[in-house]
Amino acid sequence: MSPALARSVTLVTALFLAAFLIWPVAQILRGGFVDADGHLTLAYLGAVLTDPTSLRSLGNSLLLASATTGLALVIALPLAVVNDRYLFPARNSLGSLVLVPMILPPFVGAIGLKQVFGQAGALNALLRHLGWLAPEGTIDWLALQPFWGVALVQALSLFPILYLNLAAALANLDPALEEAAQNLGCTGLRRFRRITLPLIRPGLFAGGTVVFIWAFTELGTPLIFDYDRVVSVQIYAGLKDIGANPLPFALVAVVLACSVVLYALSKLVFGRESHAMMAKATSVGGARPLPRRQAWLCTALFLVVAAVALLPHAGVILVACSHDWYGTFLPERYTLDNFTLALGHDLTVPAIANSLRFASLSTLVDLILGVAIAYVVVRSPGRSRHLLDALAMLPLAVPGLVLAFGYLAMAQEGEFFGFLNPTRDPTLLLIIAYSVRRLPYVVRSAAAGFQQTSATLEEAAQNLGATPLRSLLRITLPLISANLIAGGLLAFAFAMLEVSDSLILAQKQAYYPITKAILELFQLLGDGKFLASALGVWAMVFLGAIIAAAGVVLGRRLGAIFRV
Repeated sequence: MSPALARSVTLVTALFLAAFLIWPVAQILRGGFVDADGHLTLAYLGAVLTDPTSLRSLGNSLLLASATTGLALVIALPLAVVNDRYLFPARNSLGSLVLVPMILPPFVGAIGLKQVFGQAGALNALLRHLGWLAPEGTIDWLALQPFWGVALVQALSLFPILYLNLAAALANLDPALEEAAQNLGCTGLRRFRRITLPLIRPGLFAGGTVVFIWAFTELGTPLIFDYDRVVSVQIYAGLKDIGANPLPFALVAVVLACSVVLYALSKLVFGRESHAMMAKATSVGGARPLPRRQAWLCTALFLVVAAVALLPHAGVILVACSHDWYGTFLPERYTLDNFTLALGHDLTVPAIANSLRFASLSTLVDLILGVAIAYVVVRSPGRSRHLLDALAMLPLAVPGLVLAFGYLAMAQEGEFFGFLNPTRDPTLLLIIAYSVRRLPYVVRSAAAGFQQTSATLEEAAQNLGATPLRSLLRITLPLISANLIAGGLLAFAFAMLEVSDSLILAQKQAYYPITKAILELFQLLGDGKFLASALGVWAMVFLGAIIAAAGVVLGRRLGAIFRV
């Protein structure tokens, strides 16, 4: 590969990310640590760190992220080990079924869970029917423990990311290492703890870091649960004072610092130990059959987890299909009108068109830039490729909430990027935000394709007179088209259902994307909840089809898309 081409791609990527990743973060730091006279100050930071409300919100967010990650690990690790090691009935189908929770944004699932556990929800109706609750008695289960309600919803939605990373790590494990340990008397849980767990640690912490940072800055779910004692909601509430009050900047800077420190710890402390394995496994390994009863127990494990994980989805679907659902275990009257109304509502029709436009253009940017980055990372022998790879993955380490706030800060009137001010028209800023946030998906997917395609094919074409660019366009890209389609579909789907950027940057109804429309519908009186759920179901079907298509192409490598 031409060194000049590698340098050009590196330069373009560095400029793009410097303008729309580093600069927004710099604006946050400037707002939080520079006073009105341009002098460096720690007064704003001190005000945040001595404010009981801010400290409590920050502590709650860290605890919430820890609880979410812990619950996700408890769910994902046994499933990944069982699916990798044993043969049991419906193994492949159930392995796909546990990925279904990914097709619904956590805050939409919270709508369904509120219908099940709310005061007039299904659980109270069931308890009254069984005589375990007085006829007029109600228990607001979510109000009793909103912290665990939010943690549960987030864990049930995010555990597939951890599961995919663990499944990929286990698939790459040389079974000879575990067999050698067993031959030396290290068996059972001890073998798993001393041998298997250290070997899959990179995958464990790669997925765990994504889940933790996602849960730490999740905005939609606490809003649906009315749980405002977390830092994301505090930042969201402070947006109205962004031009006059520096404290939100300091709070966002603290969130960014926490995320960076946690990311660095996961990479430098927990993920630094890598274990060399044989280039070719010295044992066949693979899943082994189990006695009939144990095999069905494995099937039951997957079914139970899937049933619990899909409870929010079931709630959303039932709400969307109900004419009215209040105080009964199941809706008394069903209708499909909500789905038609959701697609024809004055709020949703422009929102769907907006999301399609924003997501399509951002995906185009990701494909062009992502292919160029992946090509340099895989094909270039220069040292700059490692820097380029790190730059391309950086958006996964910066929380969406922080980045969205940074975009809002840098686009204020009088700033260099003031022409992007979302109070007038957020289109360009949303396209940029979506493309930056989803660029790693395309880079990972394209890099996997380049790694599987021999460079000798390009060299042969160039020996016959083709230019490097022509050989790339005519030979290599058609061969990796499936990977590009998978990465592009994932970038498009997750851009369509992006939460943080959409809620913060889309401030005028005419420019609302789908997720903002769902939140606004949910807050409407009357049939708003039902229309929001119906729109959520449409989004669920759409994202489910996209992930299924990407999974067919990428297989177990799908987990690498969600790895920092």
